[in-house]
Amino acid sequence: MIYTSKYESKLGKILLASDGTNLTGLWIEGQKYFLSNINEEIEEKELPIFKQTKLWLNKYFEGKEVSPKDLKLKPEGTEFRKEVWKILYQIPYGKTTTYKEIADTMAKLTKKKKMSAQAVGGAVGHNPISIIIPCHRVVGTDGSLTGYAGGLDKKIKLLEIEKVDMSKFYIPTTGTAL
Repeated sequence: MIYTSKYESKLGKILLASDGTNLTGLWIEGQKYFLSNINEEIEEKELPIFKQTKLWLNKYFEGKEVSPKDLKLKPEGTEFRKEVWKILYQIPYGKTTTYKEIADTMAKLTKKKKMSAQAVGGAVGHNPISIIIPCHRVVGTDGSLTGYAGGLDKKIKLLEIEKVDMSKFYIPTTGTAL
């Protein structure tokens, strides 16, 4: 059984999911891969983890620095994706990293010479706990704002909430630079 709850945010409606104890999903309405990791029966129910998550989100949207460590998270995915999400989890509030930097870290972790930034981009895009596991903090090496499943407009708003200097970034007009 998967439990869900809704939250109204500055970005629109957000759906939260839980296994009863841990937060297992957070999707902005209309987000790519919405509910993609849920294969069980769904029941809407208010749980302690949802109350904690909503308080966390309230603080976040007020522009207060919060940490994902404050919540019990359990994202479901392949081992590769989980390793990428662990790296995302470490990106500090108000900072960004690149797909290439994550790929380099993954190459070291897996003892490979090289890791594809596109493979990392796929894992980042399938992050089931958006905002809290901060996939919006990942940008292209050249400063391009790409690859946010919730939409680039929402990625920009999230970075602005965190007071990231947006002058060094741009939205590409063609292709997707990772």
